[in-house]
Amino acid sequence: MNPVTKLKADVIIVGGGAGGLSAAVAAAELGASVIVLEKRHKVGGNAIFAEGFFAAESPAQQRNNIYSSRDECFRIGMEYSHWTIDARILRAFIDKSGDTVRWLEAKGLECNWIAPLYPGQMPLVWHCFKEGGNAVAKVLKKSCDDLGVQLICDTPAKKILVDKQVRVEGVLATSKNETLRISAKNVIIGTGGYAANKDLLKKYAPLYTDGMTVAGMGNDGDGITMAWEAGADSDGMGHLQLVGPGYGAARMGAVSTEPTTVWVNKNGQRFTDESAAYNIFKSVNMLFRQPGRISYSLMDENLKENILKNGIIKGSGIIIVQPGTAYPELDADLKAAAGKGEIKIANNWDEIAKWIGCDPKVLRTEIEEYNANCDQCCDKIFAKNRRFMIPLRKPPFYAMKCEMNILGTTGGIKINPSMEVIDRQGQPIPGLYAIGVDTGGWESEHYCADLSGTTFGFALNSGRIAAENAVKSLK
Repeated sequence: MNPVTKLKADVIIVGGGAGGLSAAVAAAELGASVIVLEKRHKVGGNAIFAEGFFAAESPAQQRNNIYSSRDECFRIGMEYSHWTIDARILRAFIDKSGDTVRWLEAKGLECNWIAPLYPGQMPLVWHCFKEGGNAVAKVLKKSCDDLGVQLICDTPAKKILVDKQVRVEGVLATSKNETLRISAKNVIIGTGGYAANKDLLKKYAPLYTDGMTVAGMGNDGDGITMAWEAGADSDGMGHLQLVGPGYGAARMGAVSTEPTTVWVNKNGQRFTDESAAYNIFKSVNMLFRQPGRISYSLMDENLKENILKNGIIKGSGIIIVQPGTAYPELDADLKAAAGKGEIKIANNWDEIAKWIGCDPKVLRTEIEEYNANCDQCCDKIFAKNRRFMIPLRKPPFYAMKCEMNILGTTGGIKINPSMEVIDRQGQPIPGLYAIGVDTGGWESEHYCADLSGTTFGFALNSGRIAAENAVKSLK
């Protein structure tokens, strides 16, 4: 049995991702002693995979003559959710977001790249970085080190300790060699959701199916279950941050979602304007109406040669695969994937149809109709932009099987605008806070990509809000 080591702090933070690091720095700056417990070898969490975060009325937007009012963003978020979320939580997050940019810039972060997620997006709110979220994590980690925050890695929290009146007393955690019993009047939970916990996904997320790929670091929901054990109510459990359709990742994934490709379902029927993939958080929803929730991205030799000559048109995100990215290995990668049976290369559409499992006549008719529409520069059903309408006539033809994937989960613990955890009687649990995607109330079942970077942004801002309220309670 491991020996028990007793520690003490003003604030314990469970989870060293973006929200946890933000909370740690904010609390330490206010004079609190802080311990961060991280179950992995190093801090940063899924923030290192993010491209940027949301903010409104930030100094960076003002410098770049970008108008993005908090009121407008609030209205967008509430209307997108059809007012199914907590308006005061969303308002607290949005109102804090511009100042969080100032706060990070004061620590050396440069936030001048404010990019659109999709063409024509307004307002511009996505504060991006060439190093992605890793740049933010590095700045916050350095601040933690400078402020004397104790970062204890390889040490998962196991239990939130509360007294008989359900007031926080601390956290029980374990490492390889010891058990830690840390006393504190305030605990902030930010463990990054439950995207890797199949039991929780199957129980709470009706949109989940076996085989969905989880991007980034899969988290198992331990912070959520610990909060529930301490008496917390639940909110928004089962909301998935889905993307798709797409084949694989990186450049091959970007090729499968090029706006010039043609998408068909298992029946061989086209079902959308393919340029919808400029917003993969919306285009994924159309898969729920398709048989098996899958689709096939089709192209011909001409489209492949265009990519080899001119690069990828749309790209993926703003950093992962930038628009115009060259792909000289495309031909070799397609042949390698075909050799594994993952895609199909054929000299006629009947072979493609056989591989898909659809009626060859249906697929041929669909392609002939699409090609005729291209000749007339008019998509008579889905109104696809004529710029992307290129007929598929030159063999060989290519088919890539595309699916939906999980970027993460949102929801789990019920909170109020101060990020206090709410119990099943509707009252705050004294000393217990939760942040980031472990919480519900700020995002509906469909991620609002119109406020791009909301997930990352909410982690950073909810961390600051929770820390400020936790330190205030100490005084």
